[in-house]
Amino acid sequence: MTTTSSTPTPDWQQHKSWVLASNNKGKLAEFKRLFQQANLDIDIVPQGSLDIEDAIEDGLSFVENAIIKARHASRQSGLPAIADDSGLCVPVLNNAPGIYSARYAGEHGNDDKNNQKLLADLLPYRGEQPIKGYFVCVLALVRHADDPLPIVAQGLWQGEILPEAKGEHGFGYDPLFWIPELQQSSAQLEPMRKNELSHRGLAMQSLLQQLSSVMAN
Repeated sequence: MTTTSSTPTPDWQQHKSWVLASNNKGKLAEFKRLFQQANLDIDIVPQGSLDIEDAIEDGLSFVENAIIKARHASRQSGLPAIADDSGLCVPVLNNAPGIYSARYAGEHGNDDKNNQKLLADLLPYRGEQPIKGYFVCVLALVRHADDPLPIVAQGLWQGEILPEAKGEHGFGYDPLFWIPELQQSSAQLEPMRKNELSHRGLAMQSLLQQLSSVMAN
């Protein structure tokens, strides 16, 4: 694949395609819905369709990894890129799985094994009190690979960790994430409702607010 120049261009807003630094089908579907709901005339292209391999995520935080992934996708494509680094944090496990959520059980993206490991690790902590947990999402948008001021947004979604999976929607840890006020798991929510409440939806709202300000200038 030929790598295009990462030299910043003044008309980055005119790009109708932005690269999503992920090949996760669940994330791609959510991003497409969120951008459609925001009436943004932007086509979100997964990096895999451009033969862009995953970046090496060697940051120590969600913010660092989101920026690393966004810069990598932008450098390889020559387009603006948006990256999501997200995961589940469980305080009784010192906020694990955290940034390692996607590969918690050792194999990247194996949702079943990750969920099974989480349930096993939480067995010693099970009691009368619910086990708290929260989803984190950090979004990073770079206008070009060397963008000195990435747009960064964060969303947190508080909940509890179930002792067994419930629900058929979503992906990742959704079947284990319980929302007490709704008496439903994340995987029991319809996609539109999840987008309104989720860590990714909240981060996207923040990102869109910042985008509106930037594009107005």
